[in-house]
Amino acid sequence: MSKPRIYLDHAATSPLRPEAKAAMEEGFAIWANPSSPHAEGRKAKQALEDARVRVKAALKWDGEVIFTSGASEALWIALNRAKVDRSIVSAVEHDAVFRAAPDAEVLPIDNHGLLQGGELDYDALERFLSHQERALVSVQHINPEVGLNFYWLKEDKFQTMVAEVNALLLADCSQSAGKIDLPKADLIVISAHKFGGPIGAGALLVTDFSALEPVGGHERGYRQGTENLPAILGMAAALQCGGIEEWSTTREDRREFEKAIQQTGQLVSPSAFCGTTGIIAVAHPTLSAQAQLIRLDAMGFAVSAGSACSSGTLKKSRVLDAFGVPDDVAARTIRVSMGWNTTAEELDAFAEAWRSLT
Repeated sequence: MSKPRIYLDHAATSPLRPEAKAAMEEGFAIWANPSSPHAEGRKAKQALEDARVRVKAALKWDGEVIFTSGASEALWIALNRAKVDRSIVSAVEHDAVFRAAPDAEVLPIDNHGLLQGGELDYDALERFLSHQERALVSVQHINPEVGLNFYWLKEDKFQTMVAEVNALLLADCSQSAGKIDLPKADLIVISAHKFGGPIGAGALLVTDFSALEPVGGHERGYRQGTENLPAILGMAAALQCGGIEEWSTTREDRREFEKAIQQTGQLVSPSAFCGTTGIIAVAHPTLSAQAQLIRLDAMGFAVSAGSACSSGTLKKSRVLDAFGVPDDVAARTIRVSMGWNTTAEELDAFAEAWRSLT
């Protein structure tokens, strides 16, 4: 009998929580369009609004909620419908940000690099904000590739600099929503399948609708597509399951895992971030990322690479490059990400298997 596989790629997609699955099954019975005026439509509308209330309560959000098909659509709405003249995005944002705002000004991370903490380049931010035009500043809460928690997103200095020039702050919380408390921002993006909800559901949290230009259609005119009610119900149910402290592993389990990994390789992520984000980037002493993925997959482990493979050539990750990770380290870096159903025993098994690759 073959051993069960161990899934450690939650930063890509976390398995569906049973509570979310049950909620979705109930949602499939409410099949009408929530915008329809008849009794069936009104029933669907009521379920949709109940889910909106539960999402706001679970996230402790006092503003508005626009349901979307996921983080990518939410980012597109924020970056293209915000009432601003220009967009500023950090150099390590998700590719969806750069696709939604290809002409955005790119804010660098300072030259100390990831190993020293990946600080924001405040001098560059001040230069960018010195222009007369109103700006939208887009910064992720947790980096999906290395697990870095951008704590400075909550710092008074950063918040004050943005507020003083009447800029809007967009926080991509795809990796943090449903796990840790959200930062203060004008616009926040969440993605259901990162915390045990279904693929195909997300939301844009908005402090004030006046910050956005409506496009007509659903969600009070801020989204054109019909809401995916079963997926939204699944997302609400997953959020109500609690944050990272409700996971099967404890922070101490995750810290011990870091220590075990460090016995063999090099943590690319700053120390101890794994305990609060569940994501680490680690470089093997000898094997390329591609070789590690192939061998680990054959051994029954699902992880991903910190470097992207393109046209048969392992190219350095744009994110690792922006963080200042040396080329040789980036080429040997993989990402290990945990989630709600990861166990301490699974982490131990992976650490042992990874060490055996040497």
